Parts: sequence; structure tokens; C-alpha cells
Amino acid sequence: MNSGPRIPRIAVIGGGISGLAAAHRLVELSRERNRPIELRLLESSRRLGGVIATERTDGFVIEAGPDSFLSEKPAALRLSERLGLADHLIGTREEFRRTFVVHRGRLHPLPDGFLLMAPTQFWPLLTSPLFSWSGKLRMGLDLLLPRARAGGDETLTSFVTRRLGREALERVAQPLVGGIYTADPDRLSLAATMPRFIEMERAERSLILAMWRRQREAAKASTDGSGARWSLFLSFDTGLQCLVDGIARRLPEGVVRLGEPVQRLERTADGWRIDGHFECDGVVVALPAYGAAGLLHQVDPLLADELVAIPYASSAIVTFAVRREDVPHPLDGFGFVVPHVERRALLAGTFSSLKYPGRAPAEFVLLRAFVGGALQPELLELDDGELLARIRCEFEQLLGIRAQPILSRIARWPRAMPQYHVGHLARVARVDTRLASLPGLRLAGNAFGGVGIPDCIRSGEAAAEQLGDLFFA
Repeated sequence: MNSGPRIPRIAVIGGGISGLAAAHRLVELSRERNRPIELRLLESSRRLGGVIATERTDGFVIEAGPDSFLSEKPAALRLSERLGLADHLIGTREEFRRTFVVHRGRLHPLPDGFLLMAPTQFWPLLTSPLFSWSGKLRMGLDLLLPRARAGGDETLTSFVTRRLGREALERVAQPLVGGIYTADPDRLSLAATMPRFIEMERAERSLILAMWRRQREAAKASTDGSGARWSLFLSFDTGLQCLVDGIARRLPEGVVRLGEPVQRLERTADGWRIDGHFECDGVVVALPAYGAAGLLHQVDPLLADELVAIPYASSAIVTFAVRREDVPHPLDGFGFVVPHVERRALLAGTFSSLKYPGRAPAEFVLLRAFVGGALQPELLELDDGELLARIRCEFEQLLGIRAQPILSRIARWPRAMPQYHVGHLARVARVDTRLASLPGLRLAGNAFGGVGIPDCIRSGEAAAEQLGDLFFA
């Protein structure tokens, strides 16, 4: 008697947002295609979410990791809507939408119309104290310079200094990009991190002209009603843990196995074997690249070598709360970035309770500092007391805060941020080539196609869909 097709067994290794997205999408595909699945999600720690972790205490919403995601990358927003979490989404408080840059020990507003690395309005640039007159004139040369010849990968340093000059790199591009990638601009691949700027130069020749055009198009879209519904940055009213918990609730009972680190992955005649006993047809490895390399060394040494060669940076997030009356600075923005040339013990600071509503009781402010990264790894060697003291000193000098915090938290993230050095895209292509010879195995995570939450979700869902096409056809 025909008993029907065999139920596929699939394992997801890693319970961060990439692994959770993969597991959730596999469940969705199983239901959409009316094909049962036996699924396991194996997480070594005692909690899900990876670097996403929210603490709610005494009216404060404290993020130990990221505090938001981009709405213009749709994967996170679409997943939130499918999970029924759209009513919990919140945007930034637009009345405070301003970023400061530390220059000579003071906070100066980033000039209006400055988009990541280039100006789109001349008057705010001309009146800004962030740049010298020679630096402003050098940025203006972008309007006259020819486009580059098509060539190989280019670093952020090379691109920005070539188009806009050294001051634009040191005082704006490096700190803004450093806040995203915690990276060394002398090694960061522009093609792997910000390919749109390469396309702007190719299409328009001038970066400034290309940004002018994009800004006009965005303004037109906002006036004719076709603009974005959401603000650029989004979170949830109860913090990003809301997304993790929402996915976990949708997974069938028994799928999640916490406190189960995977030590060994083997290829068998029929599929895969985990730790010598769990046989499965497909596997999504949603670990840092170095963790995946450790599992795959015996399976495919060349693949493992490519993965382990992806470097990582470590960082820490220091959060503390003080009474609003004890902060002399008006805090009229989302926060500030710190150029490396300022030689300070932090990468950036966020005024969390100004950026998003409901992050702190009305009489308090919640502040976050970002520490470490590729350019300042030595700061992660400080113990908690020393690190907190250094950050308090920085906030006293920059914001005038002398009062003792009423609460403080330190979250350390060792080797959590992959570094997309020059040649990263070629490495990812080689990884994909090796994976093509290993049916039933997919990789997911922030080491390949983007480091943000939407990128990780897209990575996990793509891995799930590829396995779904293999097993649910």
C-alpha cells in the first residue's frame, strides 16, 4: 500500500533572527503547499534572538542589541505584518530627526540634506562648522570630476576621498558608516556595503547630482501620496524582542530546542547527520561564519576555509538612564556619531527615549553608547566598571551629564559583526559555488548579504525557500 511521500526532516542550527526567520518560513511553506514537515531549531543558549534582546523594567525599554530596522528593506516589515504585529510597530519621533557629529569636542548638527556621505543642499553645507572652507570646496569638485573607470572592488576610503575629499571621509562618512558596520574604512568594501553609490556614479557621474535627483523624486513621492507609509527606522512598542517572541509563538510545539549546541555535522548517503544521531534531509546553518566553518570543516574543507576567512569585530552597548533635569544638553536629535579622528572612547551615542516614544518615564532619559568595533578593539578589554566610567566621562564632556545614572547596563557582543572587506562579494560567490555541490545544505546570517535585521530575515527566508523547492516540490 502506498503510504504517500516521506515527510522531510529539516534542522535549523542557530536561533538568532536568521535561524528564526528560516524556521518560520519553512512552517509557512509547509502549510502553503500542504506538505507536512518535521522541523527542529537547535539553539546552544537558553534563549532565542541572538543579539536581539529587550529588557522591560520600571517603565524603561532597554535594548541590549539593535534598537530598530530599516523600513526601506521590506523583509522585516513584511514578516511583522504576516505575524500580526503591524499594530505594534512604531516609527521614530520625527520632531527629533536630527543627527549630531562630534567635532573638536562639541556636538554639531549634520547639515540638512547631507545623505550619508554627500551634501544635497549647499547653504547648510556652507554655514556648517563641521568642515573647513577647503573641505567644502573639495566636496563641490564632485560636480566636475569624471566618473571612475570600471574596475575592481574599492574601499570606502578610496571612493569617498576620490569623489568628495578627506574631510568628507573623516568627519561624516567614516563615523556614519562606522556606526552601521563598526568597520575600518580603509578595508571596507563599497560594493558589498553600499553598491548604490557605485551605481550613482556610473549613472550620473556626480554623486551630488545623483543625490539631488533622488531627493527630488522622494519629495515628489511624498507630496503625491506615493511615498513611504512608515518612517525610515522602525521598532516595536515593547522593543525588538516583540519580533523574536512573535516568531517563536508561530513555531509548532516541540520545534525549538534550547541549550542544544551542535558539535558535528556529517553528510550521509541520504542527507545529513547532526552530532552522530539526528538524521535529517536538509539543514540551514544560521551561525556566524566562523561557527559554520567549524561544523563544515569535515564536510567541505574549502568551504570552511572561505567561511573562517571572513573577519569579525566585537562591540559593546552601554545603556544608562538619568533624570531629564540633570542633562544640560537639549537632546534635540536622535543621537550623535563620533569620528575616529576625535580619539574618543565611543563610536556613537543614541538618545533612545527621544528617538522612540515609550522608552523611558517622562522624567527620565535613556541613553546608549556604542563601543569598540574594528578601530577600537582594546576598549572591549576593560571590565564593566572601567567601561562604564569611560562612557560616563564621555557623556559628561559631550552632554554635560554629571549625575549618577539611576540604572546602567552593559551588553558585550564578541565577534558579532562580520567585516565586509574588499573582495567580500567574490568570497560569497565562491561560498555559493561550494554550496551548490552540497544539496540540502544552506547558510544564513549576517555574514553574506547584509548585516541589518531585514538582511538577516531575507537570508533566512531565502535559505528556507531553497530547501522548500527541494523537498516540497
